[in-house]
Amino acid sequence: MKTSIATVSISGEFEEKLSAIARAGFDGIEIFENDFLAFDRSPAEVGQMVRDHGLTVSLFQPFRDFEGMPEPFRSRNFDRAERKFDLMAELGTDLMLICSNASPVSLGGIDRAAADFHELGERAAKRGLRVGYEALAWGRHINDHRDAWEIVRRVDHPSIGLILDSFHTLARKIEVNSIRSIPGDRIFIVQLADAPLIEMDLLYWSRHFRNMPGEGDLAVTPFMQAIAATGYNGYLSLEIFNDQFRGGSPEAISRDGRRSLVYLMDQVRRVEPDMRIPVPAMPDRSEVSGIAFVEFAVGDDDGRELEALLEILGFRAVGRHHSKAVTVMRQGEINLVLNREEKGFANASYLVHGANAYAFGLMVDDAYAAHSRALQLGSEDFRQPVGPGEIQVPAIRGVGGGIVYFLDRKTSLGDIWDVEFEPIAEDQTTASSVGLTRIDHLAQTTRYEEMLTWLLFYTSQFATRKTPMVDIIDPAGVVRSQVVETQDGRLRITLNGAENRNTLAGRFIAETFGSGSQHIAFETDDIFATAEALAHNGFKSLVISPNYYDDVEVRFGLDPDLVERMKAANILYDRDDAGEYFQLYSPTYGEGFFFEIVERRGYAGYGAPNAIFRIAALKRHLRPSGMPR
Repeated sequence: MKTSIATVSISGEFEEKLSAIARAGFDGIEIFENDFLAFDRSPAEVGQMVRDHGLTVSLFQPFRDFEGMPEPFRSRNFDRAERKFDLMAELGTDLMLICSNASPVSLGGIDRAAADFHELGERAAKRGLRVGYEALAWGRHINDHRDAWEIVRRVDHPSIGLILDSFHTLARKIEVNSIRSIPGDRIFIVQLADAPLIEMDLLYWSRHFRNMPGEGDLAVTPFMQAIAATGYNGYLSLEIFNDQFRGGSPEAISRDGRRSLVYLMDQVRRVEPDMRIPVPAMPDRSEVSGIAFVEFAVGDDDGRELEALLEILGFRAVGRHHSKAVTVMRQGEINLVLNREEKGFANASYLVHGANAYAFGLMVDDAYAAHSRALQLGSEDFRQPVGPGEIQVPAIRGVGGGIVYFLDRKTSLGDIWDVEFEPIAEDQTTASSVGLTRIDHLAQTTRYEEMLTWLLFYTSQFATRKTPMVDIIDPAGVVRSQVVETQDGRLRITLNGAENRNTLAGRFIAETFGSGSQHIAFETDDIFATAEALAHNGFKSLVISPNYYDDVEVRFGLDPDLVERMKAANILYDRDDAGEYFQLYSPTYGEGFFFEIVERRGYAGYGAPNAIFRIAALKRHLRPSGMPR
């Protein structure tokens, strides 16, 4: 599989882009003309720089407003094309993209366009060059790949071929199976981009909101399946125009791009096994049966504070590591690990971020297969020395530099609590269960520009689906939120992207010096019984404004007695077509971390309408005493 990315897709100076693209594992680059024109090296020097990075120039683009022009524009266009051919020869590329004409003075007519391209093909052939024609979604006369193909077919010249771009086809909702009848050798390059579904002007949508395959809502996989059916075996290239990417890390965006192509073609390979594009085989996306544990990095003082809080929440210490300062606390299916080690990665995380939930483990169908797939998708391997009698658990670096561990029940990985931990007798703790059964969801807060990275990471690695993005209203701004979940809900991760450091999410990132897990939601079968048991243990719930309950009673038509019970326990409520949802929150622990307790009665969501009330309550809790209200 030959992969390429357009220089316009990522931020940075030209040399910085080359380095990031090469390190991500791409084979080639599309040189976007403006990137070249703004650079102060000669074409020959640029071509050599590209080759020095182990890359090729897969395409030079774009050449605009060529076909169907009246004189004197037509003659000037051929002169202009000859100059670009000179440039291509110096760069060391044989392919140029011409996009369909958008000029208001252009003339229509497929035969007229075919005649222009035939003459250009003759000129290109003399130099050993090729020209690819692409239908822009907003082209004045040609805006459909079927019409562009008809022009190329009529030209019938080996130096003139078709360029297909997923955005231009899918944005106009053109039937992708129409591609299957095009001979693969007449397709000169395939450009790929996804995008969120937004109703807006096609040009503006394309120039500002494209993203990597798998990050948006377009049917890129069926598009690529149709390409594969043609016998095409050339470059798969990313052309992404995105304001967020232009301000992001070149390294991160390049890695995302490479991951998106590997993931896309792995999906296509499973449907089109006879395709000519060679794609390395890898294990399928992992089936996840739950979050096996969440691990906290803590010091002595905040470790005691957290342990005391967890005991109030009904967790009991059940095991101590036989050689490390690590304790596991349990309730129902929930395992919370407190790591007080003064060396190793946990300690490094603690020194940088303070007490934090720096790692979690997932119970998957095959841990080693999951780890292998993650590495093939570009994740960073994680391992540290293990002592006698310890298990080397396969792991990778995750959100905010944290760790994701893989466990399964088919190997000794499923016995880690028995192998590495010494049990603690029940009479050594006074904690008793409050009815928490399992982890309902894990909420991770990231910088907004990192959100798509982690969305792609989770959906490409695990058999999950993503929900539509929603806006969480914070009094200080808006936080974007999107969920990755399995079909059965055994894994639910909410990703919250903060743009403004004044929001609660933004403050968490600032205070902890990076993205990470901000809260854990535990599930209970009876939230009122749990609230009563918590109160008996001395739990102080997050105080919700009384005004909320007056509104919720009328809005949902709730029984006044139920509302009074909710109000007394600071329980929030929501309802959807599937059922009801109850939420109870703790105040913050450490630098903005908190716990949530939920009861689902068929409800499928996450209580997003209640976020503004929870955020306001948390901010009141965080406000220093004596500050004006």
